[in-house]
Amino acid sequence: MIQLLPTRRLSLLAAALLLQAGWAWSQALPVASPESVGMSSKRLEKISLTMKAEVEQQRLPGAVVMVARKGKLVYAQAFGKLNNGTDAPMQVDSLFRIYSMTKPMVSTALMMLVEEGKVQLTDPVSKYLPSFKSPMVSVAAHDPLYNGVSFKLVPANKEPTIQDLLRHTSGLAYGELTKNTLVKDAYTQAGIYQPSIDFDARTPSSAEMVERLGKAPLAQQPGTVWEYSLSVDVQGRIIEAVTGQRLGDFLQARLFQPLKMKDTGFAVSAANLPRLAEPFPKDPATGAAVKLIDVSQTPGNDSGGAGAVSTAGDYLRYCQAMLDGGQLDGVRIVSRPTVRLMTSDHLGSSIATPVSPGQLLLGTPGYSFGLGFLVRQGDGIAAVHGSAGEFMWAGYGGTYFWADPQEQTCAVLMTQSSGPSRVVYRRMMKAFVAQALVD
Repeated sequence: MIQLLPTRRLSLLAAALLLQAGWAWSQALPVASPESVGMSSKRLEKISLTMKAEVEQQRLPGAVVMVARKGKLVYAQAFGKLNNGTDAPMQVDSLFRIYSMTKPMVSTALMMLVEEGKVQLTDPVSKYLPSFKSPMVSVAAHDPLYNGVSFKLVPANKEPTIQDLLRHTSGLAYGELTKNTLVKDAYTQAGIYQPSIDFDARTPSSAEMVERLGKAPLAQQPGTVWEYSLSVDVQGRIIEAVTGQRLGDFLQARLFQPLKMKDTGFAVSAANLPRLAEPFPKDPATGAAVKLIDVSQTPGNDSGGAGAVSTAGDYLRYCQAMLDGGQLDGVRIVSRPTVRLMTSDHLGSSIATPVSPGQLLLGTPGYSFGLGFLVRQGDGIAAVHGSAGEFMWAGYGGTYFWADPQEQTCAVLMTQSSGPSRVVYRRMMKAFVAQALVD
């Protein structure tokens, strides 16, 4: 009994801290002590010590970290400042621009339509968006005049499919990432890529975006190369075409409301703007100015690839629902076989990966891509903790989540720090959660 007393005190302290956070139960998972689900309070405290140090040394403006195991919330802490301009402290229910963490939720919504028979994975995109009919592809060609590479247009060998959109093999690209000059120029002229601010394709209306993007050349032959892209923005347009609803409205009705994600959407009301986390004006590592999207107004289109705002608690509920096979608290959003399909390898050996999904997200091999998620292929190879079958994604603004079915864990990191250090924090968080597992 005496030897167990320190652990018991730590457990009670952890639970008390969670309760003191003032977090509405409708937004949270049930709270439990770490020890009750096979984790160590003392070892989880390494997260707190490290994040406090990062904030104190001004490498991070602020952060929220949440960890769950076996469906129970065991760690929820806020660090640093919400807004360094007002010196407001970060709160566990602060709002964050989640950028590409919008993608898995939109892919889940599209799979709802697959389950209903309204969409099939083998369908060509042009079945729903006619502007994608008979696409052209910008391919590299040796330029003897300049002793370099130029690009020319050739007809696509086939049209991209819904599966191609979900696994990023559609031939689409990001203007911020591609080196294909014809594609970058076309995206710039279409207003889909803005050199002044990264990953903001929200200005055109849905109809304008589809028409302009469909006329732009593809960067790869569809179904041949994994290239991170605007594919999920197009998924959002397909959802709108099939349902007749704006993307945000469909997500609100079919995902956010059922999962009680009451703070997730594509714009922040004036009343909630004081809860919005802000970055440093300049990135501490590079000195570059930090410019994040303006979420104070309704956008021209609900960018399925990068436009949502959420809280750590809201996103943890989505993560837990997917970890639990597509349901949470008795509410099912998709079936268990659909989750399994989404979190399986969809690249195989036939899809080229000049930049592998794992290298892009974590700086390590050992991962493939499913239908909306990075997925781990085995316990080894990857230079980070994790298990075969885990799935995850992250956001440009500094957000990150993962779910590990074998360990029954899911975790969310929320920051607004878009510099190169965000990859370091992703790897760090995985190590901290893994080392706290003691059962």
